[in-house]
Amino acid sequence: MRAVLFSLLMLVGAWATAPDEAKAGRPGVTPDSLDAIAESYVMLILDIGELEPGYVDAYYGPAEWQAAARAETETPAQLIERAGALTGRLADLDRNGGMAGATPAEVQRRKYLAAHVSAAAARLRMISGEVMSFADEAEALFGIRPELPPLESFDPVLAEIDALLPGEGSLTDRVIAFRADFVIPRDRLQPVMDAAIAECRRRTALHIDLPAHERFTLSFVGDKVWSGYNYYLGDAASRIEINADLPIYTERAIDLGCHEGYPGHHVYNALLEQTFVRERGWVEMSVYPLFSPMSFVAEGSANYGIDLAFPGDEGLAYERDVLFPLAGLDPSTTGRKARLGALMRQLARAEYTIADAYLAGRIDRAEATRLLMRYILFSEARAAQRVRFIDVNRSYVINYGLGRDVVQAWVERQGPDRWQGMETLLASQILPVDLME
Repeated sequence: MRAVLFSLLMLVGAWATAPDEAKAGRPGVTPDSLDAIAESYVMLILDIGELEPGYVDAYYGPAEWQAAARAETETPAQLIERAGALTGRLADLDRNGGMAGATPAEVQRRKYLAAHVSAAAARLRMISGEVMSFADEAEALFGIRPELPPLESFDPVLAEIDALLPGEGSLTDRVIAFRADFVIPRDRLQPVMDAAIAECRRRTALHIDLPAHERFTLSFVGDKVWSGYNYYLGDAASRIEINADLPIYTERAIDLGCHEGYPGHHVYNALLEQTFVRERGWVEMSVYPLFSPMSFVAEGSANYGIDLAFPGDEGLAYERDVLFPLAGLDPSTTGRKARLGALMRQLARAEYTIADAYLAGRIDRAEATRLLMRYILFSEARAAQRVRFIDVNRSYVINYGLGRDVVQAWVERQGPDRWQGMETLLASQILPVDLME
């Protein structure tokens, strides 16, 4: 029905470039304004979500828009056409003087919408069967092009880990055996995670004003390709799920608490909702398309947030003094733990090279699993799970390590108050390309 109306509207003068969802939008929204284009963008993302489950990571806009998307699924070709029309309408704003007198925030808003429409069009082409290289795909979806370092460039790091943990057996086996002392027993997961998230929140609240009614629920799940997930529900509420299938280490409790909660995904979404949707009425921020530049900022800031909340040795000290006792573990075993963690972090980008080869068909699943075990030092079960993640999410993997590094560099360029830089980023429409400037 929407596609038919769109064709008819193309014949009407003043509405020549406005899709019907904008006409049916909020009262007072001028056709071909940024507000009208934003409404059309939200409807486009919701309709793509009907084609690809999981594409819409969060939505808390008008319920009737979601109902309209669910009522009829359009073809990828029709949605690609709509994305092209949106791109044209954004370009027309410049040609027709629609951006005359625009504030810097409005100029950034137009840029933000254009980048996300472009990413949506790229995802639609992928759904239609287009195949891109790993780097091309990452750039098209997330707005930044990753480097793919040769795997042998990580050998010096592996050599340092080998020297740190000498002994018999493969390096992967030695790392797994060493880290076994830091696994949280299943019956202690709840109190350990509760404590870790509470401490992440306490530290974040010292620097960022959180919405007064923000809240979350926590549950443990299984049979997932990820280790943790934040489902943002709107109204400053989240549902955080932790995958308990594989061992969860004490440092991972802190990582998950910060990444999924504070100052990570929960805070990011809550600040976007408060700043843009509630205060400005910019509806484009009421929807979060997973495969978009938004995810690069979200994952990168969530990972950098771990270091921000627990700088230096503070994370290790909190593990030793609080989490180890809660988990019933021996705190005297933490000697080489921090050094190992720092070295393993340097291996993260090896995954991009492995994923590139796997997705291009140059290596098979078994070889991808083996390489993840060798270069990321995953257990076989963890490596197999990660290959499943790559199957589903493909180039999304760049958002974690590369995202963290780019966000960290940008925040630290803003000045000595890193929390202020982080809050600025979390409550903004800053794009990955902006972080590189």
